[in-house]
Amino acid sequence: MAKKQKGKARDIGIKANPPKQSCDDPKCPWHGNLPVRGRVTEGRVVSVKAQRTVIIEKEYLHFIPKYERYERRRSRIVAYKPDCIEVKTGDVIRVAECRPLSKTKHFVVIEKVK
Repeated sequence: MAKKQKGKARDIGIKANPPKQSCDDPKCPWHGNLPVRGRVTEGRVVSVKAQRTVIIEKEYLHFIPKYERYERRRSRIVAYKPDCIEVKTGDVIRVAECRPLSKTKHFVVIEKVK
């Protein structure tokens, strides 16, 4: 088995820009060995208070047939944040589904969009 090169990001199978810096985090999809699969979604960061965790919020429209109108709804997703990706509140990020990392975390941050 070949040794992993320091700083070299691996291919995760999703069209996304790898981070510029490297990390030693085993749960990082780019520099560790965490496989990503399933849904890839974007959202706005609303909290970065917990350690290595971000909470993103997605807004969507839901149609109410009785009134023939739409209402705005929101859903929150808890995601794991590797050390190599720097995000703050208000950033738009892309997250990908992975294996369950804790009771509520099933997503991992793969890139910062804006």
